[in-house]
Amino acid sequence: MKLGLRLLLAFFLITGIAAFFVLRVFVQEVRPSVKEVMEDVLVDTANILAETVSEELARMPAGGTLEHTAFAERLRAYAARPVGAQIWGLKKQTLDYRVYVTDAGGRVVFDSGARGGASAVGEDYSRWRDVQRTLTGRYGARATREVQTDEDSSVMYVAAPVKQGERIIGVLTVAKPLRTVQPFVERAERKILLSGAWLLGLSLAVGVAVTGWLVWSVRRLRRYTQEVQFGERREPPALHGELGELAGAMGAMRERLEGRQHLEQTVRALTHELKSPMAAIAAAAELLHDELPAADREAFAREIQAQVRRQRDLVERLLELSKLEQRRALDHVKPLDLADEAARVAARAELRARQRGVALQWARREPALVNGDAELLELAAGNLLDNAIDFSPEGGTVELSVFRDAEGVHLAVRDHGPGVEDFALPRLGERFFSTPRPAAAGEPPRKGTGLGLAIVGEVAALHQGRMRFANAAPGLRAELLLPAAG
Repeated sequence: MKLGLRLLLAFFLITGIAAFFVLRVFVQEVRPSVKEVMEDVLVDTANILAETVSEELARMPAGGTLEHTAFAERLRAYAARPVGAQIWGLKKQTLDYRVYVTDAGGRVVFDSGARGGASAVGEDYSRWRDVQRTLTGRYGARATREVQTDEDSSVMYVAAPVKQGERIIGVLTVAKPLRTVQPFVERAERKILLSGAWLLGLSLAVGVAVTGWLVWSVRRLRRYTQEVQFGERREPPALHGELGELAGAMGAMRERLEGRQHLEQTVRALTHELKSPMAAIAAAAELLHDELPAADREAFAREIQAQVRRQRDLVERLLELSKLEQRRALDHVKPLDLADEAARVAARAELRARQRGVALQWARREPALVNGDAELLELAAGNLLDNAIDFSPEGGTVELSVFRDAEGVHLAVRDHGPGVEDFALPRLGERFFSTPRPAAAGEPPRKGTGLGLAIVGEVAALHQGRMRFANAAPGLRAELLLPAAG
């Protein structure tokens, strides 16, 4: 399972569990909270009505009722009142209080009656919790289900003592069905669930965004390591926080490892390359100590000079290559016509080509703009031309081509020499890898250092391009492919 999917599933799981428990707590608290508020209101109502009925209950004869008192008439008038109140979007159309009064013995002396129910006047309520506790001076309340299996059928009863002075002479109870506040409860639950859904959705959106950013950052790091693994030259990705520090550390570690490996490889290769010219110089110098004919002495002196030039060329190219390998980006970039740059290089190489009996000619020349460094592009073109001239037989031709197509801008140089074995093509461009060059008559084949094509490869990499080779039968076609400008 991919990292992004794992992170996303983990975030969804954590958020979902948290949202479930939080919403469950909120929803479960709605009903108890409504009941508590409702009970508080009933307490106030019961005590107000208890004060209102106290005088009439005190004057009531033993065994009598309050059925025909002013208090009873006012409550019946209350029950008959029409109502159409809009309460926060919910319409209330009924008045739902039931009020009953008991005497000091718990006998019901007044009952406004439940809506559609019979009056309880004359019944003994002394054992009901609300009446019993109130008559003994305690707070009395109860909740009774009209249908035992239906919690929503509960009716809340809250009682208040009716007093004459400090003596309790009766109890007044106010009752209200819970179903009358059910619409408010359901609306509150819906709002909580809807808000919870929005919160969950927003949390998930944030989770997706955070996960996406994290995965994107990790993938940039992975892409960077893969590119470095395949030898591409890239700067560490610019990231924030700990991932940015990790990217910087990876870049620094890569540079140190590359530097150490590069140094080891260079020392080994340079030691190997210097052995032959140094041995030749030592042998020629030793022979010069003997008495030799003038012609032989001159030949040995020329050999020493040639080997010194070879060593100097090797060191200069190696220094140039080392400078290129240390660069991470181009310093001076501007739009250039690669055909013009190649033409200037060809003009400078014309004299050397004539000395070797090689002709330079254009096979294809078209305007082709690239964004690059003119000095480095001329260096790369010069090395390609020098390599082609070295491998061309006397009387041969070197063809240059500059053009643009869907791939980009091409600078191609083709010689008409012996070409390269297929097994060696992938290794062209490696430092110190080269194939024998054709020699002039009477001379043994010479082998180059391979640093020229390695320099071309470094220039191509700095320009986000590449170098490729193909046998042209006869000869070899070396090509520098660069991104087109615009």
